[in-house]
Amino acid sequence: MTNAGHRITDAHECSQLNELKMDMTGLNMLAGWTTEGDTIMIEQMPIFGGYCGGVEETAICDVATTLASFALFSGNFHLDGPIHIRWGTTTNRESLQIAAHAAAAIDANTDLLLANQYYPMAGPCTEMCLLETAAQAINDTASGRELLSGSAAAKGVVQDKTTGMEARMMGKAALATAGMKVSDVNELLEKLVSGYEGNYNSAPAGKRFQECYDVKTVKPTAEYLQVYDGAVQKLRDLGLDIEN
Repeated sequence: MTNAGHRITDAHECSQLNELKMDMTGLNMLAGWTTEGDTIMIEQMPIFGGYCGGVEETAICDVATTLASFALFSGNFHLDGPIHIRWGTTTNRESLQIAAHAAAAIDANTDLLLANQYYPMAGPCTEMCLLETAAQAINDTASGRELLSGSAAAKGVVQDKTTGMEARMMGKAALATAGMKVSDVNELLEKLVSGYEGNYNSAPAGKRFQECYDVKTVKPTAEYLQVYDGAVQKLRDLGLDIEN
């Protein structure tokens, strides 16, 4: 029993030592980057429904880790991305609420640069993917984020399922949102998110980059342009003054 106990203790100590070495390696890298004057981006993605808890608790965690990225790690900007523990996306209702509350709180009290990353449920060349992307861009812009990072369609886990058209929608939706009243944005988002959140279990897989783009000219196919136009029209119908 004694020997077994020692083996357990030794294994635990080894684990702690390895973790300490990893921490020191990361801090050494940060020190080197800071000395060289590099631009440092710190990324974290709090998980809604996990150890953080619900919307309110996860938002608090989000704010805390965002501040820590600047205070402890000398970050120049922070890349966020609240993730839903079940859906694995950033475009769901809860993740949007968390991201908005965290960004609005930090933006109102600091001059820190905030970013957010995009993981829609649906794949490229689908209206749902574009509307999810637009919803988050609207959300991020209205809550004060300076940088948008995306969009990684199909939850960012499927090879060849990211294209420039999703980023185009992200940018256009953000520009259209700038200057809108928060109350109007909330009404718009309620209608927009309600329109796609019931389709999570049957979200369209979409197409690979090679199937919805001309790989030689790097231009979207006529089909994808038509899908994009349809998504833009839906957003206009919902009240967003978005350019094509």
